[in-house]
Amino acid sequence: IETILFYCLTTIKRQVASLVLFLCVWALGCETVHYAVLEEMESGSFVANVAKDLWLDPKGLSARRARVVSEGSRQHFQLNSNTGNLFITEKLDREELCAQTDPCILYFEIILENPLQSYRAEVRVYDVNDHSPEFSDNELLLKMPESTPPGSRFPLASAQDLDVGNNSLQSYAISSTDHFRVYTRHRSDGRKYAELVLETPLDREEQAEVSFMLTATDGGSPALSGAAEVRITVLDINDNVPEFSQTLYRAQVLENAEQDYVVLTVSATDLDEGINGAISYSFSQKSKKNVSAFSINPVTGEIRLLGPLDFEETETFEIDVQATDGGGLSAHSEVLVEVVDVNDNAPEVKVTSLVSLIPEDSAPETVVALFNVRDRDSGDNGRTVCSIEDDLPFSAKPTSKNSYSLVTENAFDREKVSEYNITITARDLGTPTLSTEERIIVKISDINDNSPEFGQTSYTMYVRENNGPAVLIGKVNAFDSDSEQNAKVTYSLWPAEVGGLPLLSYISINSENGNVYALQSMDYEQIREFQVTVRAADGGSPPLSSEVIVRVVIIDENDNAPFILYPLQNSSAPANDLVPRSAKAGYLVAKVVAVDGDSGQNSWLSYHLMKATDTGLFTIASQNGEIRTTRLMTDRDTMKQKLIVVVRDSGELPLSSSATLNIALVDGFSDLYMRFTDAAVEEEDNGTLTMYLIISLCLVSFVFLISIIVFITIKLYRRRHYGERFMSASGNFYGNSNFQNNLIDVKGNGTLSHSYRYEVCLTTGSGNSEFKFLRPIIPSLPPQHGIAGMDSGKEQDLLTNFQLNTDAESANEVRLIFYSIFISFSLIIYLKCTNH
Repeated sequence: IETILFYCLTTIKRQVASLVLFLCVWALGCETVHYAVLEEMESGSFVANVAKDLWLDPKGLSARRARVVSEGSRQHFQLNSNTGNLFITEKLDREELCAQTDPCILYFEIILENPLQSYRAEVRVYDVNDHSPEFSDNELLLKMPESTPPGSRFPLASAQDLDVGNNSLQSYAISSTDHFRVYTRHRSDGRKYAELVLETPLDREEQAEVSFMLTATDGGSPALSGAAEVRITVLDINDNVPEFSQTLYRAQVLENAEQDYVVLTVSATDLDEGINGAISYSFSQKSKKNVSAFSINPVTGEIRLLGPLDFEETETFEIDVQATDGGGLSAHSEVLVEVVDVNDNAPEVKVTSLVSLIPEDSAPETVVALFNVRDRDSGDNGRTVCSIEDDLPFSAKPTSKNSYSLVTENAFDREKVSEYNITITARDLGTPTLSTEERIIVKISDINDNSPEFGQTSYTMYVRENNGPAVLIGKVNAFDSDSEQNAKVTYSLWPAEVGGLPLLSYISINSENGNVYALQSMDYEQIREFQVTVRAADGGSPPLSSEVIVRVVIIDENDNAPFILYPLQNSSAPANDLVPRSAKAGYLVAKVVAVDGDSGQNSWLSYHLMKATDTGLFTIASQNGEIRTTRLMTDRDTMKQKLIVVVRDSGELPLSSSATLNIALVDGFSDLYMRFTDAAVEEEDNGTLTMYLIISLCLVSFVFLISIIVFITIKLYRRRHYGERFMSASGNFYGNSNFQNNLIDVKGNGTLSHSYRYEVCLTTGSGNSEFKFLRPIIPSLPPQHGIAGMDSGKEQDLLTNFQLNTDAESANEVRLIFYSIFISFSLIIYLKCTNH
């Protein structure tokens, strides 16, 4: 049961401040006793009765030589061993003891001897409102152009209040003004600053300067305040304000960085020319802490160290930087400087009590010594490990935070060993490791009673996929508080299987130092993570061991290029799409679909149109791959459009794949258009086949011309030969009764046999032209109206008719040859034009 009594008395003048804050002790059995006092209490002020709080006899305190041991070098409290009352030895100043740290706690121990016993206690020092807010400058100067729009915000210099809690700075206020309003803003570290907001426009011709008082008020009772005058100079119009490259700059600085070290460089630009474009840099809020630690070059913007930093004092600096051009316009940015802790403080070991002589029949767990370990660093640099060297059978057991007791582990035999020299080593976990040794003389002996302890309850290690063999992926560390062989830790893996393969085929561990190595290349797409059990065993007999779970996580790499699902690129026929010429702008033509086997950012895909027949006709959405028209179609647009789309992932080294789409602009989606589009696309993609077709047509045309020339030559030769045969054998010729009587008259110009006709066929649909000629071997003659020996008149008439028939036949043949040559060349020219 915990009872807290807090009582505060404060007078108006703060000179007679008396307060008794008393926290009753926790129920019997608590490890730490808590008290509370107000700062500024005079020396000798009563704090509490320790004997009553610890349920001890006040008379026994003196007998047991009770005393108080503070943690630091200064003794803030004094114990009256006769009464058990605890008093303040000197006036406490919370700001001097703890600065801005809240709560402010002072630690000490109450030591009792005979038997040896200690109680840990802490006193919380509460703040009183003894500091008023103060501005670093009594006058704050600002310059604002008259074109500054209402609603613009301007951060003002912060006031500093050394008090904490409600006694610290709470709000800002300004005196009456028609142009401005002030708001109180909060920083991430809890500090408050004033932000000035312009309410009404400024007019330099009406008022060239605006001034008012800025008041900072804390939350104490009564409240204290500090004021500074704000003077604002109204400037003429300068239409370009400097702009920082970043609104927030971050930097990390080692606390042991040398003086004049460049922390970072801020950069701002101004589009103006001349003096209005010349930028100078400065700190807009000059807190004492920032000004004493950093400086800024007004020309280059370099922020440098003025002196060494101390992580233990300040971990983070927030610096407000202002860039001002020659016309008076300014921009503001924030610089966040993180101080990185360096292991520059060795652990401090302080022995508070020591029993130098231990009887050899002392029972186990006998307390030999009490000591404290303190390291002012943080993190691993401030974590300490205490060990006993030289193979001694003692153990350091923590009794409370940073407090240890040295106890025996078994009985002693003085005849064998009479004296031991023990070195207590306190080592931090920083890099490089710092340690402190404290030597005491006692009688001890060592046994293997401490098993290895891992520094973490579990480990997570990361390895990138496609790693090389035998790459170091992490380390496990186990510590054994024993010495020599008992403290030697060896590491091993428990047998297991991962992905159907033995664990030992994936990773191994160095038995000496705990380094974990990957034995083969990992594939994130197959195995993303797995767990193994690491056993740490010491070298004692029998050995002691402990286990820890190690989780191995494989980190994905961008090793898979995007795979295009549509349009398929491995098909023999390319992807074809039809778009009506009546399509409006934004018409969805097609959609490219792709996937990526990687994960995270490596699988984020973007689509880009790399090449197009008409770059202004189509566009592709970078997120979903939809291809749409950007405008209406015109008659000048090429019917065949070819698009090349690139799909790229978002890895650090992006991979990409490309897809080709053939798009035909048609007036409708009829079968004729679809067949034509397929043939046209196929003809365009098969350029080699087109070339072979042109060569074949040229060869056919050449052979055709040669054939025509040969045909004409033979025809002329036959005509002459037929005339001679007719003149020599006309009688027999006309006397043959086997000739058919089937001649007809053609427009009165002669006769032409039914069996002597020409057929010219131009086939369509196949893309080729074919001529067919059907004619008899010899022409048909007129029917026989007489017999051999007819009169010469009739013979002359017959000869005349034969000559007419022969002339008509020749004319028809020449006309047919001309038509054939014309149609052949027209077909060749059409095919060539279609190819191009």
